[in-house]
Amino acid sequence: MKTKTSLGCVLGLMLAALAAASAAAPGNPDARDIMEKNFYVTKVRSLRSDTTMLLINDRGQTRERKTTTLSKLQANGVDSSLVVKFLTPADIKGTGFLQIEHIDGDDDQWIYLPALKKSRRLVANNKKDSFVGSDFSYGDILLPKVDAYRHTLLRSEAVDGQDCYVIESVPKDETEKRNSGYSKKVSWIRRDNFLETRVEYYDVAGRPYKTQTATAHKLVEPDTRRWIALRREMINLQTGHKTVLTFDRIEVGIPVADGTFTTRSIERE
Repeated sequence: MKTKTSLGCVLGLMLAALAAASAAAPGNPDARDIMEKNFYVTKVRSLRSDTTMLLINDRGQTRERKTTTLSKLQANGVDSSLVVKFLTPADIKGTGFLQIEHIDGDDDQWIYLPALKKSRRLVANNKKDSFVGSDFSYGDILLPKVDAYRHTLLRSEAVDGQDCYVIESVPKDETEKRNSGYSKKVSWIRRDNFLETRVEYYDVAGRPYKTQTATAHKLVEPDTRRWIALRREMINLQTGHKTVLTFDRIEVGIPVADGTFTTRSIERE
């Protein structure tokens, strides 16, 4: 009996070791590793883009906006700086948005409204607010820091013929939950490029809130394996409103001056 018990313990330890080795293997990254790859996959050195934003209400009525965006990876290779300017229609022309990421602290965000003739700095609890009337929030514009959430690998699943990891992400604390407006997110991350193809968002009460689909994935920086989705659609499940964001033109690797990412820059009309 003693021999059988000892053998059972040895076999149990061996199985545990094999399981741990399998989880750590390159082909089976853990949930945090997957989301870290997802965080970095869009970190292009520099990018200029022209985009069309369609706002579609629950009756199918559509409003169109045109924007131009400049982004640049900061010297640390982690944080990005981003400027968005609205070109049309007339009632929103000249509106600007500036975001400067900080991996070791809160990001800096400003919004410039021409009617007020000044930039307004956004605070942490503005992250859940609508981005200039769209179904994207200010917190959705760039991906949140990986460790702002606790991540769990739920399963693997195919979406549109692509194998995906399905990851549940829960805010690390009540402050992050309150500021983001989400109690959790579930992301479908493609295995081949680690770019999200679908994200489900739940409000602070745990109810289904929004769904984002990210399609037309394009490899834009081959040497670093950086990708972007040329089309994103965010649907508010509670109102029936949706926003479709399409990249009409992109340029990668273009020179962008650091002075682009200042409030003075977004205040130029």
